[in-house]
Amino acid sequence: MKTVAGPTDHVVVVGAGLAGLATALHLLGAGRRVTLLEREAEPGGRAGLLTRGGYRIDTGPTVLTMPDLMAEPFAAVGEDLADRLDLVPLHPAYRARFADGSALDVHTCAETMEAEVHRFASARDALGYRRLRAWLQALYRVQMNRFIDAHFDSPFGLLHPDLARLAALGGFGRLDARIGRFLSDERLRRVFSFQSLYAGVPPARALAAYAVIAYMDTVAGVYFPRGGVHALPRALAAAAVDAGADLRCASPVTRLERRGERITAVHTADERIPCDAVVLTPDLPISYRLLGRAPRRPRPLRHAPSAVLLHLGTDRTWPDLGHHTLSFGAAWHRTFDELTRTGRLMTDPSLLITRPTGTDPDLAPPGRHLHTVLAPCPNTDTGPGVREWRTLGPAYRDSLLRVLERRQMPGLAAAIEQECLVTPVDWAAAGHAAGGPFAVAHTFAQTGPFRPRNLVRGTTNAVLAGCGTAPGVGVPTVLVSGKLAAARITGAHLPRPARKAPRT
Repeated sequence: MKTVAGPTDHVVVVGAGLAGLATALHLLGAGRRVTLLEREAEPGGRAGLLTRGGYRIDTGPTVLTMPDLMAEPFAAVGEDLADRLDLVPLHPAYRARFADGSALDVHTCAETMEAEVHRFASARDALGYRRLRAWLQALYRVQMNRFIDAHFDSPFGLLHPDLARLAALGGFGRLDARIGRFLSDERLRRVFSFQSLYAGVPPARALAAYAVIAYMDTVAGVYFPRGGVHALPRALAAAAVDAGADLRCASPVTRLERRGERITAVHTADERIPCDAVVLTPDLPISYRLLGRAPRRPRPLRHAPSAVLLHLGTDRTWPDLGHHTLSFGAAWHRTFDELTRTGRLMTDPSLLITRPTGTDPDLAPPGRHLHTVLAPCPNTDTGPGVREWRTLGPAYRDSLLRVLERRQMPGLAAAIEQECLVTPVDWAAAGHAAGGPFAVAHTFAQTGPFRPRNLVRGTTNAVLAGCGTAPGVGVPTVLVSGKLAAARITGAHLPRPARKAPRT
C-alpha cells in the first residue's frame, strides 16, 4: 500500500460530509491532529438538513444500510455507535408496488421473506429466493475485504484467489441474467436489481458483482436513525470534536498552497492553515481544481444518472405507504435506456417514496407528515442541461404529482403545506459533476483499480475521499473511503471488526 510521504502530524480535511467525518475520526484514532473545514454552516455534506415550517427534511440519502460500517469511525476513537445514534431497523425494508396493482413487502428476515415470496409469486420462486440469498451472502464475503474495503495501487491488486472465487460465483456475468437464474417472476427480479441504478449502470449491463448492493439492503437490513438521516453526520461530528478535531464550519476553502509536490497550507477566505497533509472530499471537479491538476484518462469519466428530489410536508398521509416504498411503472428496460442512453425523462417513472414520519413522527409538526420522492433522471451530460432544467423543473414536479396521485397518493397536491424541489440545477450549483449526486458511474472501467484513485499523481501529501473515488457511491462505501484515505496517511492497515452475517 502506497502512503503519503513525509510528516503527517497535522492533517487538514476539506469537507465535513460523511467521508470527511469518517476520515477525521480514523486519523484522530491514529493520533493525528485534525482540522476539519466545512463550507456550509453545519456538517453533513450531501446528508444535509433543511428545516421549513416545522418540518425537518433530510436533503440527501434516505436509505441507510450496514450499521457495522457506520460503527467503524466511532470505534476508531473508542466510542460505541449505539451511544451516539438510535438506529431503528425497518420492517419491512421496502414496500414494493407494481403497475399491475400487486404489492410485495421486502423483508430481511429469511423466513418471513420466503413466505412473502411464496404468497406473491410461487413456491418455486420462494426456493429461488433462498438460493439467491445464499449467493448474495457469498458474494459479499468475497468482495468486502478484498475489493471494497481495500487499497488498489494498480490493476495487479486484483490478482488474488478471491478474484477466481468471484468469477466462480458468476460475478463477471450480467446482473439481470444472474438474478434471473434464481427468480422467474419479473417483478421480483426488479426488487433485487434496481439498486444497480445507484451505481449508474442498467441491470442488463451491470456486472453481477454489483448485486452486493442488493445484499446490503435486502439481506443485511435497512435502518433509520431517530432524528433523521442527518443525525448520522451530526453524531460523527460530535464524536470527532470530542476526540479533539478542530471543526470549522462556514469555512469554504479557496486554494491550496503548494511547494513543489507538497501541499503546505490550506487557505480559506479568512485564514491560512499550515498542514502536513490534506484530505479532499468534495466532488472530483472541485478537488482537482483545488489541486490544480487532474489525472489523465484514456476516456473521459462517465457519470451516473442524476435525480430529482421532491420533499413534501403534508397535512395527511396514505396508510399503504411503508417507510420506503418502491413504486414501479410498467416499463423497465425502456426506463433504464432513457436514463442512461437517450437522455429522456422517464416516460413511465419508477420512484422511491420515503415517509420518515412513519418511523419518527417528531420530524414534522403534530399530525403532519414528510414524504420525499426520488425520481431518477438523466444527468446533464446525456439529458437536459442546467439551463433547460430551470424551466423544466416546475413542469416535471407537476408531472410527478399526477403520477403519485394516480398510483398511491390520491389528493396529494391538495395536502401539501411545505415543499422543496431539487433538480440537476441544484446538484450542479453544489459542484456535483454532470448535475447529479451519484458521481462517477460504476462501469467496469471505473471500478476498483480503474476508478479515480485516492492518491493524486504529482502531489505527495494529498488524498481523496468520497463517492467519486474508491470504493464508490453509497453511504457504506463513502464511510469506507474515509477509512481508506486515513490509512494512506497513517500507513496503518486499520483493523476490520468482525462483521456479523445475517441469519440464513
